[in-house]
Formats: sequence, C-alpha cells, structure tokens
Amino acid sequence: MLKFQISYKNPLTHILKLKLEIDKIYGDQVNLKLPVWRPGRYEIQNFPKRIRGFKVADNRGKQLSFKKTAKDTWTIDIQERTSLTVEYEYFAGLLDGGNTWLDDEQLYVNPINCCMYEASSMNEEIEIELDLPQDYTIASGLKPNGNHKLTAKSYYQLVDSPIFASASLRTVGYTVGGHEFFIHIQGDVPQTDEELIADFKPFTEKQMEVMGGFPCRHYHFLIQSLPYKAYHGVEHWNSTVICLGPSQDLGKRELYKELLGVSSHELFHTWNVIRLRPKEMVPYNFSGENYHETGFVTEGITTYYGDLFLVRSGVFSVEEYMTELNKLLKRHYENEGRKSYSVAQSSFDLWLDGYERGVPGRKVSIYNEGALAALILDLSIRQKFNNARSLDDVIRLLWQRHSKDMSGYTLADYQLAAESVYEGSLETYFEQIILGTHPYEHYLAPLLEWVGLDFKKKDAEKVEERLFGFRLLENRVDMIAENSPAELGLCLNDLVVSINGKKPTEAIEACNLLNLEVQRMGVTKNVTLRSTNSQYFQVYEVQPKANMNEHDQHLLCGWLELK
Repeated sequence: MLKFQISYKNPLTHILKLKLEIDKIYGDQVNLKLPVWRPGRYEIQNFPKRIRGFKVADNRGKQLSFKKTAKDTWTIDIQERTSLTVEYEYFAGLLDGGNTWLDDEQLYVNPINCCMYEASSMNEEIEIELDLPQDYTIASGLKPNGNHKLTAKSYYQLVDSPIFASASLRTVGYTVGGHEFFIHIQGDVPQTDEELIADFKPFTEKQMEVMGGFPCRHYHFLIQSLPYKAYHGVEHWNSTVICLGPSQDLGKRELYKELLGVSSHELFHTWNVIRLRPKEMVPYNFSGENYHETGFVTEGITTYYGDLFLVRSGVFSVEEYMTELNKLLKRHYENEGRKSYSVAQSSFDLWLDGYERGVPGRKVSIYNEGALAALILDLSIRQKFNNARSLDDVIRLLWQRHSKDMSGYTLADYQLAAESVYEGSLETYFEQIILGTHPYEHYLAPLLEWVGLDFKKKDAEKVEERLFGFRLLENRVDMIAENSPAELGLCLNDLVVSINGKKPTEAIEACNLLNLEVQRMGVTKNVTLRSTNSQYFQVYEVQPKANMNEHDQHLLCGWLELK
C-alpha cells in the first residue's frame, strides 16, 4: 500500500505539504511523475509548475539524490533500497472545478493536481491521511478509513476523486433504486433540503431509467457556492465538483437553473466518458495529450442530454428547455468556424485551443456543436421510428458494447451503433454533420418542424450588428462578421469612441452610413462604413407552433416525454 499525508501550517499561504510513503520498490532508479493534465479538461495544464521543495529519503532517513529529467518527472537514485519517503509542497491557490484550494475555511483537493505516481504501482491501494482541524468533516467519493483518512483502490481512482474538507459542509442525501446520492455544499445555497431533493431526484431517476441502472453504489455532488460569478463543473468516477456563483443569486430561477443544468450534465458523465470512454483514453496517459475525434460524443451528447433529462423529468418547463436550445442555436450561428472546421476536427484540436476563443472562424465548440449534432441524430431516429427508437438506444448499445470491460470505442464504433439502431446507413449524416461543415439548418428545419416547433431566422436587434456586421463588448470590437462592411474598416479590439457622434452605448437608428471614431493601438482613426443589402448576425430560434394540432402535440410529447 502507498500512503499520502496531506497537511499545512498557515492556510492563508495556500501551501500544502505532501508526504508519499512507498514501501516496496526495486531497482537502481525510480521515476516519480505528476500528471500534466486532468480528465474532464482536455488540455495540458502542467501541474508540476506548482511543486516546490521536493526531497526524498530512504527508510533510515537518509536523503537521496534525484534529478529532474522531464517537466513532470523526478528520477531518484535508489540503489536497491525498498522503501522511500518523498516530501514536497504544492501551491493550492486556484479555486475552480478542477484545481486545488486551501484557505482558512476549507481544504479542497483534486489529487490529480498534486499527488505523484510511479508507473509500476498505479494499481496498488492508496491510503490518504489529511491533517485537519478536529471540527472538519470530509466529503469525497473515496472510502472513509478512520478519522480524516480515506482509501483508494488505485492511483486512477485516487486522482478521479476530489476531496472537500471544512467545518461548514452542508450535506443533503437521497436514494434512488438502492443507490445513495449526496449533495455536499460549501458556501450558501438558499434552497431547502426538500427543494434540492425535489429537483435532483427526478433527473437522477430519469437518467437511471434510460441507462438501466447506475454504475456505482454512492455518488457525490460536491458544490462550491461562491460569492462571485463562476460556472464550472468537472466529472469524476463517482462524484462531480461544481463551482457556481454569485451565491446570492441562487435564489433566482435563472442561476438555480444553471445549477440544475450543470448537475444533470455531470451526472450523465458517470456513464459517458468516465466509463464509456474513447479508446484513445484507455487507460489515461497522464504525461501528454490523449488525442481523439469523438469529443462530440463525450461532451456534445452529454450537453444535449443534460438539459433534455431536465425537461423529460419535469424539472424544466418546455419554455425553459426552449431557452436552453436557443442558446445552442445562437452560439452555433454566431460562430463562423462552423463553415470551416468540423466537430470531429475540433474534437481532435481540443488539446490545442479547445478551451479558448481561438482565432476568428477557425473552429467550433464540441459542447455546442456536438449537442446540436446529437439533436439531429436523435430526431432523425425518432422520425424514422415514430418516436419508438431514439438516441437513448444508441447510447445504451454503445454502453453495452464498450463499457463493461472499459475497452473504449472509436468513431467507427459510434457510427456502427447509430446505424444498428437506425437500421440503415447514416453515412451522409456522418460525412456532412460530424466530418463536414454542412449547414445544420438543412437537417434542423424539417426535423424540428416534425416535432411541432417553428424554426425561424431572427435578425440582430442592434443596427451595428444587423447592417454593418460588428459587435461591441465594453465599447471594443469583439466580433466582425465575414464579408461585412465592418471587415473593410475595423479590427478586433478597436476601441470605439463614438458612432455618428454618439456614445457607442447609445442606441443607433437604422441608417446606411456609419461614421466611427476609433482608437487602434493608441492611434485615433475615423472610419466610415456603408451598409449593403445583406444582414449579419442572424440566428435561428425555435418555439412551439402557435396552432399546434393534436399530431404535433403527440410527437412533441413523445420526444420530451411530456405528460
């Protein structure tokens, strides 16, 4: 068994002290490593940059020599010693869904950030002891093993099991089908225990109904309710960390809806990506990129189902679900990258720039475009079989074929599962929607019409966006539409001082000419833009038909499982 001890002296410094005891090791050298990325965030984050004070000793306390041989690797000369004690410090100064945080109110640990590993012992049991104030309680998916002690079956389980510890944790529990679910809250959430259970339990039940059970005995929602604006969720083996704020707005439906949405999304990850995983990530390689083309499955399908399960379980109204669907459509149609880069290409490049805006018109979001691609496939199957089959069947089939032994699936496996359910070729769909840049509206218009929804184009409200093709954010040019008048006179990040003699925050009347004063890299320029007959920043929106007939209602109810 390996042992980790985690302690600290002054929590306000954010410095954690870690001790690793290895009792069985052989050879002349050993390589200790720290991951450079974490599951759930497919980008290199280089956690070793937060390590300091590394030292190692044998069982007699003698300090051993070591050398840093890679950015994530410490090579130790052990000379046939069989046990080691490794000590180092970690800066726990980032509070979000995937990092580690220490202050005078809590300790929040993502072990993948700070716990080292040795390749030959990754499947050994690990004990974690936390040196904490006596009044602190712990919340984690790991097995309790005494006061402030936890046990992991392997390194893989350890680093997929975040830990909350504080004196002010609030825990709410409920049970579904013999499986226990816990909502642990650090911070303020105004909803009562009964209100939380009334919303969390239905979408949990619906997901378990669709997937035919639940893959773990216990599950933990670890929620950081923060006093400032925040939105982040990360999936784990039998838990999730969710950071949301500002906490004072959680009493309002809008932010509470976000909590429910991200919670449903992360719970579905328990199946999709935690256990049903792309083959390229079986097992995880913590030393570098795990490139894969199927991010649109892991994140896109999960994004689609996150909100869909909420309306199917009655937690969201139809109007609330349409609002979320329209957000996806707006992001899609305002991103010129949809014309040049497929969702499969964007999945592969997730490791390159997937979590940043990127250069204009280069890529799409696997979350957003993947969700719309899932909607298209779901409705295509439902239309062919009159709602008797759906994407549910595809995911269940993929789960049956590739999750039990965690063998992983490929893009070809996903297509095969979809075609098995569809009972026919989906080659055109995969070529155009997954591997290509075919306009989504060619699929969405007839499919949404089939389930009783109007799918209509909506013009941008602001004159500068609609007629001239530029969008401002805090008076700076934030977006420029392709082939628009703005493209001939403006640059991204130009500071707009005035438009037709008015402040840029004032409304502009419809006109054919704009005279702008802008500052570009410290130089003031006067720019004139002339409108054409084209319009820009147009998006599509959906809403239920005003005069829905009984057949339309039947199909919509079949898709959304409305009573």
